[in-house]
Amino acid sequence: MSKTKQAFAVDADYMLKLSQKYGTPLYVYDTSVMEKQYKRLKKAFSKLDTQINYACKALSNTNVLRFFHSLGAGLDTVSIEEVQLGLHSGFSPDQIIFTPNCVSFDEIRQAVELGVRINIDNLSILEQFGNTYGNSYPVCVRMNPHIMAGGNTKISTGHIDSKFGISIHQMRHLQRIAESYKLNINGLHMHTGSDILDVDVFINGANLLLDCALQFNDLEYIDFGSGFKVAYKPGDMETDVELLGERMTELMENFFVEYGRKLTIEFEPGKFLVSESGYFLADVNVIKQTTATVFAGINTGLNHFIRPMFYDAYHHITNLSNIGANERVYTVVGYICETDTFAWDRRISEIREGDILCFHNAGAYLYAMSSNYNSRLKPAEVLIHKGNDYLISRRQNFEDLLSTQIEIPLNN
Repeated sequence: MSKTKQAFAVDADYMLKLSQKYGTPLYVYDTSVMEKQYKRLKKAFSKLDTQINYACKALSNTNVLRFFHSLGAGLDTVSIEEVQLGLHSGFSPDQIIFTPNCVSFDEIRQAVELGVRINIDNLSILEQFGNTYGNSYPVCVRMNPHIMAGGNTKISTGHIDSKFGISIHQMRHLQRIAESYKLNINGLHMHTGSDILDVDVFINGANLLLDCALQFNDLEYIDFGSGFKVAYKPGDMETDVELLGERMTELMENFFVEYGRKLTIEFEPGKFLVSESGYFLADVNVIKQTTATVFAGINTGLNHFIRPMFYDAYHHITNLSNIGANERVYTVVGYICETDTFAWDRRISEIREGDILCFHNAGAYLYAMSSNYNSRLKPAEVLIHKGNDYLISRRQNFEDLLSTQIEIPLNN
């Protein structure tokens, strides 16, 4: 039901040159990996009419958005600002699906004015939508299948206590609203979580969503969300998307017979497409040995790389400056005035002050979740495309910290 990744490779010499050219900390992304992951997914579902919508919350640099647009991807967005970024990056409104939660109806209204596809996940907003638009504007509905799945509770979104989606047990209420306002429901959607390993979890969720789909006669597409797991360390497991493609193809072909016609199926991967494309480079500021631990303190922190602290996430670390050296045990920490630990008791090639460390799987949810905590500046982003490296987001400067602040007279 899953596949194993054996090793993490990196061109150490090239990454060291990038660290010298652009400085550290530094985010680096490789479009060849993004393309490989996108084509792998398309191939897995090639027997179906499949649309892949990139979930841009993972990494929203407009150059990355433009690249996925060039591959033929659509765009999954969760805020009106992401919608605007997508339009700015060349996506047409019909290529963008807007799936917010807990937003005001004004934001829904803005999205309608921009012409994008709307995906509503609660009955109150759906009723307001019907009262405002009737059947004049098509709408997709996000269902909650009541499935607990995902790498941890913070990224599980389809269980009974989740804020996301309309419960499958509220189907009759949903139908009443749809009938009362003559809503044009043209899509159904589901997303149960992230880092889901077991193919059966996807199939179980799909069966529940397809049962719901039989209640709607005018569907054009069904969106099964995403949550495909990627490998974070050697020997780690990843979702077998090829097997999932086979199982989903059989499931959908049977459903199409029952439904009476074929529909488009959609997925909205983010991490799966960009996580493994990313590398994060950092300088070692200090080696600090205590009575119990050897710390490698680096020139970054949770302000740039929050996943280990927020999700207890593991990220493989390579010492680019000392490849092949004997391994020692280190605890890698940051420079923030908090406990910002990237790795506890990790075996890494001997680390010296001034070495460059490379964190793998740095493409998803790192720059997107970065901050100016401790008034630290955000790093630059670099994109490797067709053998060339490009600066796609400059390093912040002190003036950026002041750019939105307004000083007032304080002298009495």
